[in-house]
Amino acid sequence: MSRPKLAVHGHFYQPERRDPFSGEIAPQPAAAPYRDWNARIDAECYKPNAERGNLRHISYDLGPTLATWLAANDAATHTGFVESDVPTGSESDAGNAMAQAYHHTILPLASMADRRTEIRWGLRDFELRFGRRPTGLWLPETAVDLPTLRILADENVRYTILAPWQAAGGRIDTGRPYRVELGGRRHIVVVFYDAELSAAASFQSDATMNADSFAHDRILPRLAELAIRDGAAPLALIATDGELYGHHQKFRDLFLARLVNPSSDVPDRGFDVTTVGRLVCDTPATAFTVAQISERSSWSCHHGVLRWTAECPDASDGRWKGPLRAAFERLASAIDVVAEGLAGDFMEPQALWRARDGYVDAIFGVETAEEFARRQLPLANSEQRDGFKTLMEAERWRLAMFASDGWFWDDPIRLETKQVMLCAAKAARLIDAAAQTRLESRLVGDLSLLSSPSRRIDGAGIYNEALSDAGQPTA
Repeated sequence: MSRPKLAVHGHFYQPERRDPFSGEIAPQPAAAPYRDWNARIDAECYKPNAERGNLRHISYDLGPTLATWLAANDAATHTGFVESDVPTGSESDAGNAMAQAYHHTILPLASMADRRTEIRWGLRDFELRFGRRPTGLWLPETAVDLPTLRILADENVRYTILAPWQAAGGRIDTGRPYRVELGGRRHIVVVFYDAELSAAASFQSDATMNADSFAHDRILPRLAELAIRDGAAPLALIATDGELYGHHQKFRDLFLARLVNPSSDVPDRGFDVTTVGRLVCDTPATAFTVAQISERSSWSCHHGVLRWTAECPDASDGRWKGPLRAAFERLASAIDVVAEGLAGDFMEPQALWRARDGYVDAIFGVETAEEFARRQLPLANSEQRDGFKTLMEAERWRLAMFASDGWFWDDPIRLETKQVMLCAAKAARLIDAAAQTRLESRLVGDLSLLSSPSRRIDGAGIYNEALSDAGQPTA
């Protein structure tokens, strides 16, 4: 009989911190002694985990916005992530790395068109970076609903990871993977992580002081509880933010190394270490038990997806979140309508949105924006190509303004919310300049409906403060 298995997944992600106007990250004094938070977290987490070889023994996803920063600022660590994508040895080309939706948008709150673009950009970024088509995709905040899973299935994604409370009806036996039926003969495999072990690793610092004790005192008893009645060996999946291992908790990169790749002096622990990709791809589809998901649920909000859209009980004062989302959704709709109108002279609306789905190639650097425009519009003149490039950039930043970080915390005065406001400003100003519209003015009016709980400054003031900090003219 096969032995019990342990898999560890690290969700490695940082938001887009670059000023969309300058392309630079402003110095962040709170990250001292490092210049900014990306540099600090890289030194404390990404670099040591790559250098220790930890990534070769775990499942992981590397967010495109973080990967882009690593490639430009720490190429060796970026290479370490890419080269740690170890093939499973199965007939498929699966490895232990997963893709991630591009901008860390809460997909159940996005339009269907935006969901497709975010997923397609994430899959394409992975393909260009890792050299293969991914078989798994990490959903930002594991926020999920059936329409999102159907898009994944349509894009040939085989599996994703969810929290156990995201199963319909509450917690589920996490000792095995499941198949979620999506209709139209489509399905996707879902692996629900172990809440008890994941919480211990994430939030109980004493529990992760010693990897051998954690294996003996936590993992083995848990695997015994998860023993499946039909005799199959149970799986325990630990899923955490990747930044846990060295940044959130110092020296936990050493803990991870000992846990997933023990040295020869460690006696047999009674379980094997595997990866989610290997487990899924080596298991016949018919062997998975069928499960259902809880619609519009996530791993970091026990009230569905309220944390990013309304007054969630997890936030001390979330009254600003609904107005911020409404302001951005109104701006996004206006940008899309104006974009279709501006593009009407040289392409059909459906072609415009197909082009947006492919624009990630220009962002990644496979081709220049001009080369992309010439490929999309072979008969267009230079003025039309310039207009098209402006629309693509406006769409790029209007997608970026929905990054989940802007809503995650308790106060819109934080850097994360100011960052998404800058993205909105960039998108609005591009369209206003191209079409002589007044979208930014309307956005500022909408933002005045929210306020900071701590400073009592309204959203319009926060918006202008963000612009001023970035050295841009205020609205």
